Amino acid sequence: MSTPEIDARSAPGFNPGLSMARWLLPPVLSSSIDSLGGQLSQICGYQLGMYDVDGHKTGRVAGKLIRPAFTLLCTQAVGGRPEDALPASAAIELLHNASLIHDDIMDGDQERRHRPTVWAKFGEPMAILAGDALIALGFEAIAGYQHPAAARSTAVLAATLRKLAVGQELDLRFESEATVSVDECLAMMGGKTGVLLGCSCRLGSAYASAPAEWSVRFERFGYHLGIAFQLVDDLLGIWGDPHVTGKPVGSDLHARKKSAPVVAALATTTTGAHWIAARYASPDPLTGDEVTELADAIDEAGGRAWTRVEADRQISIAWDLIDGLDLDQSARSHLASLTTTLMKRES
Repeated sequence: MSTPEIDARSAPGFNPGLSMARWLLPPVLSSSIDSLGGQLSQICGYQLGMYDVDGHKTGRVAGKLIRPAFTLLCTQAVGGRPEDALPASAAIELLHNASLIHDDIMDGDQERRHRPTVWAKFGEPMAILAGDALIALGFEAIAGYQHPAAARSTAVLAATLRKLAVGQELDLRFESEATVSVDECLAMMGGKTGVLLGCSCRLGSAYASAPAEWSVRFERFGYHLGIAFQLVDDLLGIWGDPHVTGKPVGSDLHARKKSAPVVAALATTTTGAHWIAARYASPDPLTGDEVTELADAIDEAGGRAWTRVEADRQISIAWDLIDGLDLDQSARSHLASLTTTLMKRES
């Protein structure tokens, strides 16, 4: 796989990491998707936003490309060339989209990014197959580009996939459990979201030939940022603007998901906590008014405030892990600004 030289200053956009990802990844991802051929290529391309609902090519990638951006910036932060990490960043994005397809099937979500999810449009069998294909393409992206870090990175990617499965299993199990502790919720978030961002950052540092101890630190850095990212996602799942989230208002409450604000509210001894528990235990579908009342009750019980404070705490833990390293200050600044952007998505 050939990769062009990168000059972050020439890439359009407000954050060099996002700019590099948005500028460089589409042709790499398109090449991977096209290698599938047939309908499977179109379905995987649809998931990545490369095809519209009518099957026409869009010429772009619809995802935020946040995780690949962290990969490229972490490479730069430890003195490497971001272009060397491009195959790894593509692998991360492919694996991420595979997990989204499978998550949407398991959660029964019919809308993502303001259009039907893959399973809702193409059916569950083809959606499962598309998710599996994206995983395979992710491993091929790393294995097909000769680099000293490739072999070890393949093992790290495989371990990440295993941990993602464990995190998703916890998420599914929590749906049927009457009570979920705050610590259990955070552990699930670590597996479902933290490990993939941790992998993104670790691979970035590895492709810059950083010391092994640095790579471990970057993995933990990304892990805690990933938890913070998920905490903000949970806020958006209840109070987010559908035009921003791409999902219906209060989608997590309609699905009775035990997201962080809900778990935090239920952990209190307030009257509202008992009312929330009763609504979650009821088998009847929630009306729009009931979803609004639930959101208000969770807020009043402190679930919203706790989630925001915990997100800030996770970010502090993350930065403490790499603050003592001798990093490129420009790239570190871009990592900080990207983190801030992610945390402000609630507004």
